[in-house]
Amino acid sequence: MSSEGKQDKVPIQKSAAQKVSKLASFTAGGMAACMAVTFTNPIELVKTRMQLQGEMSAVSQNIYKNPLQGIAVIFRNEGIRGCQKGLIAAYIYQVGLNGSRLGFYEPIRNLLNNTFYPDHESHKVQSVPINVIAGASSGVIGAIAGSPLFLIKTRMQSYSNAVQLGDQTHYKGVWSGLRSIFKAEGVKGLYRGVDAAIVRTATGSSVQLPIYNTVKHSLVRNNIMSDGPGLHLTSSAVAGLGVAVVMNPWDVILTRIYNQKTNKYKGPLDCMIKTVKIEGVSALYKGFEAQVFRIAPHTILTLTFLEQTMKLVYAVESKVLGH
Repeated sequence: MSSEGKQDKVPIQKSAAQKVSKLASFTAGGMAACMAVTFTNPIELVKTRMQLQGEMSAVSQNIYKNPLQGIAVIFRNEGIRGCQKGLIAAYIYQVGLNGSRLGFYEPIRNLLNNTFYPDHESHKVQSVPINVIAGASSGVIGAIAGSPLFLIKTRMQSYSNAVQLGDQTHYKGVWSGLRSIFKAEGVKGLYRGVDAAIVRTATGSSVQLPIYNTVKHSLVRNNIMSDGPGLHLTSSAVAGLGVAVVMNPWDVILTRIYNQKTNKYKGPLDCMIKTVKIEGVSALYKGFEAQVFRIAPHTILTLTFLEQTMKLVYAVESKVLGH
């Protein structure tokens, strides 16, 4: 038998992500995302403010010019604590969003693979359409779970005594913010903008993990890179750029809908139409530099940490269950 034939029969091993339970997968995803957001929250803060600059105005403000200059402005006016505004909300949000998005991705993908490819082992199937659907579906679950926290985070990050952009809402903390919204608007108020969150997150999720997995498997299959940190970083970087391109317009819309105190926007489509009409199409890519500057390292860190947290929860679960 030729060496090529032998290679064809080498079994494809399941990864840790494909072996763990849904709860363990959720936990690993949330842990990885929280570790990543600790480093990227200041850039998220700048991105939020850049997206609110010149809102509903034909004359664009230029207070925050780029991510690094923006962080410097915030640090100068609000100190180091100001650079981490909304971090606690971001942690809780990441658990809800990425715990669901990353935790449910493999179970949904396996379910679809088993449904459409019953004669194959699910972990061996790499179908781009199925990967996209699994990514979008898990993203929608995460968007709904994390929406109230993203709302609080956005408002906390947009608030500043030094530079005022858009509507200003001051909360003493995450829980006081949630109580304040619930008292004034009820559950409906906590889920203001959830439709925009679903579109934004589904769009980003539909490309993030599929691109990551496609690049990762392609590099390994063609013997360009072997499994390890270098492979994870490269695959994550490509995935992060893809997410930034497709998600930024919906991110701008979501930020503005979440930040509004009144009902200037009736929904995502209304916000998009008004933004483009008054500020031009380019307004949909406000904060894009910060988006790339944030999402590339955030994706790299999240997916790289995920490889390790998955192994950790798998080891713990195996020990507990005696596998």
